[in-house]
Amino acid sequence: MSHELVDVLYTYKNAFASDNEPLATIKGNEVYITLNIYRPYPPVPRRPAYQASPRAREALEKHIQELIQLGVLREVGHNG
Repeated sequence: MSHELVDVLYTYKNAFASDNEPLATIKGNEVYITLNIYRPYPPVPRRPAYQASPRAREALEKHIQELIQLGVLREVGHNG
């Protein structure tokens, strides 16, 4: 590796994942999203939802569980 590349990587070392910070989180930049449940309602999607294949659904569930474990997502309800 060139010396310049090592310098750049060291300068931005906090942008990369590590064992302690798996997703290289940046402290102090929290974002709050307010969902609109009052009128005017958000537009209704024009296409109905479609079923995913069992293989795709399994991969999606695995990815969602990983994001929950990493603290990127959190469970807030259950779709029964």
